[in-house]
Amino acid sequence: MINYYYIIINIISFILFGLDKFLAIKHKNRISENTLILISFLGGSIGSLLGMKLFRHKTKKPKFYILIPLFIIINILLYKKISLN
Repeated sequence: MINYYYIIINIISFILFGLDKFLAIKHKNRISENTLILISFLGGSIGSLLGMKLFRHKTKKPKFYILIPLFIIINILLYKKISLN
């Protein structure tokens, strides 16, 4: 069950980064940075990193290039801990 959670949240995170980039290009209302950070923290960090790299979005903001890799490490450790139980 936890596997599905991580798959789904990473897909959602990836899509949100792509959508936010699209909205930025079109000068429309954007997805807040706090929302992008939160979804990354809640397990979508790998999708966020892939979205940052593929869409070239938020790559120069320290909040993102520091926190997202940190969240990946935290998420992997939590996943391993949950999987062992």
